[in-house]
Amino acid sequence: MQSLFQLKQLPVVLMANLVLMHTSLLFLSTLFHCVHLSDQFQPFQYNALKQIQQFLNYPSVLTVFDNTWDFCNVEPSPFLTIVCYEDNVTQLHITGNNGVFPPSLPRNFSIDALFSSISSLSNLKVLSLVSLGLWGPLPATIGKLSSMEILNLSSNYINGFIPLELSYLNNLQTLVLDHNKFTGQIPHWVSSFNDLAVLSLKNNSLFGSLPSSISSSENLRVLAMADNHLFGEIPSLQNLTNLQILDLKNNYFGPSFPVLHHKVVTVDIRNNSFKSSVPNELNSYFQLEKLDISINELIGPFPPSLFSLPSINYIDISGNKLTGKLFQNMSCNAHLVLVNLSSNLLTGELPACLRENVEEGVVSYDGNCLSGEEGNQKPLSFCHNEALAVEVSPQKLRHKERKAMAVLVSSLVGGIVGLAVIVGLSLWVFQRRNRRAAMKGPSTRLITEKLSTVNTVKLLSDARYISETMKMGANLPTYRAFALEELKEATNNFSHPSIVGEPSLIQIYRGKLGDGTAIVIRSIKMRKKHSPTMFTQHIEIISRLRHNHLVSCIGHCFECCPDDSTVGIVYFVFESLPNGTLRSSICGGGVRLNWAQRITAGIGVAKGIQFLHTGIMPGVFSNHLKITDVLLDPNFHVKICTYNLPLLAHQNAGLMQFQGGAAVSSNGLKSNIGGREKEEEKYDIYDIGVILMEILVGRPIMSQNDVMVVKDIIQVSNKMDDTARRSIVDPTIIKECSTESLKTVMDICLRCLSDDPTARPSIEDILWTLQFAAQLQDPWRNDSHHIHHLSDSNPNNLQEQISRG
Repeated sequence: MQSLFQLKQLPVVLMANLVLMHTSLLFLSTLFHCVHLSDQFQPFQYNALKQIQQFLNYPSVLTVFDNTWDFCNVEPSPFLTIVCYEDNVTQLHITGNNGVFPPSLPRNFSIDALFSSISSLSNLKVLSLVSLGLWGPLPATIGKLSSMEILNLSSNYINGFIPLELSYLNNLQTLVLDHNKFTGQIPHWVSSFNDLAVLSLKNNSLFGSLPSSISSSENLRVLAMADNHLFGEIPSLQNLTNLQILDLKNNYFGPSFPVLHHKVVTVDIRNNSFKSSVPNELNSYFQLEKLDISINELIGPFPPSLFSLPSINYIDISGNKLTGKLFQNMSCNAHLVLVNLSSNLLTGELPACLRENVEEGVVSYDGNCLSGEEGNQKPLSFCHNEALAVEVSPQKLRHKERKAMAVLVSSLVGGIVGLAVIVGLSLWVFQRRNRRAAMKGPSTRLITEKLSTVNTVKLLSDARYISETMKMGANLPTYRAFALEELKEATNNFSHPSIVGEPSLIQIYRGKLGDGTAIVIRSIKMRKKHSPTMFTQHIEIISRLRHNHLVSCIGHCFECCPDDSTVGIVYFVFESLPNGTLRSSICGGGVRLNWAQRITAGIGVAKGIQFLHTGIMPGVFSNHLKITDVLLDPNFHVKICTYNLPLLAHQNAGLMQFQGGAAVSSNGLKSNIGGREKEEEKYDIYDIGVILMEILVGRPIMSQNDVMVVKDIIQVSNKMDDTARRSIVDPTIIKECSTESLKTVMDICLRCLSDDPTARPSIEDILWTLQFAAQLQDPWRNDSHHIHHLSDSNPNNLQEQISRG
């Protein structure tokens, strides 16, 4: 009461000052609140980014979050870019870049938790998570990012079906899921995006046909489905007036040539099952720059006017049955960087405008019936007779395809069981009917594709929406010629401690390049009586043998032998793998692969052999493959180290196998670079069967007698019940493999080991069947077993194998 009385006695001026002070504080508080009103979501976004940092195991490129809260002003880099608009995150780019920022996800990584945090960034328009090692199915929470316009999740190990929730992203303009492990069919709803300009699903395990609804995607500029297992007719794309890039290579599409709009810029349908003629409409494709229709079974006349299209600079029609007569006075575009006419039925004379580029390696034409040409040309009568022999009725062929599809559709009624039947029938109906014809003679000289870019591609490249490292073997350095000084430095002048093997004609060294890359070097002595052309041809083939499932050569070096002037030394430089063989991970005492990982390893072996057979021309056969020839890289990714390398086998020097960086000789292999004999293909199929046998029983198969005994046991048990089958498999996987998956692998193993080579499956059939077995496997059992058995290893690296294939 006294204080109140004293307050009442204060002078009026003092009272006025107190009121003014109170009003000022209230104003400042209100002003402070207003200033931070636009930042009210910033703490939530900050927390989301901190969680992303945690889920990715605190990579070095995200340590910037430890030093600032103002992430909207973080300096952009090739590995991290954050873009904000009105204090809201609208773009997030994180890139692993293979080696510079190697991903190492935590043991308890959860892709669901990662995308749950990302989904809280509700204003996100661009999301790019590239080469981060992400694994697991793409979560349904992706559908919450309703503002998304560009999504790039390439070069990871994301598996499973493409989720329906992606269709909720109504504003999507670019979808890039390349180089993952997605399975299932391409969903029909991909055409529901009104503004979709880029659809790229390359290098996955997708199967089925291209949905007919794709023909209504009028804004589509890039359609890339390469390196999958897609088949059937391509729906008409003539209404896609904006389509500039069509990349469907390495599938099973066919038999009819795709119908396109004349504004297309790139057409790459290499290595499919097209059996029709080349349409004359190609002559009106005035914007066409690249045409690759090689390794198909195309027939009929080849339109030579394609040489002179105003924009054309790349034409590869090799490995078909195309006819037609060429003339010396034909005109050509002056900017051609590659023309490959090899292995067709062309007659006449090589145009003068092409002849001047032959020596530069731009033009290749072997395996035709051209007159007056040196090299591997066939007599005129051969091309005439072959042309008559390949005149097959397209209508009759389409009738057979429709009949086969009718069988598949009729099986749909069976629900989940019916789906298994459909996939099984697909393996049979749509496998390639005929193996690709071999391209004879020298290979095309390696050149750099300097194709002029279109605005769309430049836009995508500049915005980092499509990764530049999404190619087979893209994690390897570019193949190059090494200087001898580099190799001396890497091996301490080829000192004795660096020698890891000393076969009769090959010395093998372990070394490390100046940038830290571990390498293995093979040193071979070659007589100089061999022509330089022969060396060049073999080295060109070796440089092409680059694949995710092959131990690849990254370069070579020539040296004159100091002791003998008639002898030269060739050094081949290979990548080095540190994690031992597939056998050691199945039968050894260390980390044991679970059932899903073993299927994945089998798929990797099949993919490596498939590439050797069909990925290059001519193919590489008679590889004498053993399970000890299959190595594991740092991510436990399988790679074949011993295969029938040209030049090495040509010298009868044998090949080697890398065992944790060491190497031993494996003699007795013969070279078959010049042909693709079917019986030699079946030798490799038999070897795959032996590897699958060891994967099943979990113990070394050391002799042919072991193969015969174990084969008989598998045959008997496979005809009985599930208990009998499980009684012969590796005890460590008995409880985790599903009945259907186990039986499927046993079936394909026995077919590979058939005594009749003609009864053995094709490499495509093996690949399809193993992928089907992986789909049949119960994922819950795999996950629980994986967590239990890999606590002392890097489970991230092994877990990602579950989704490989």
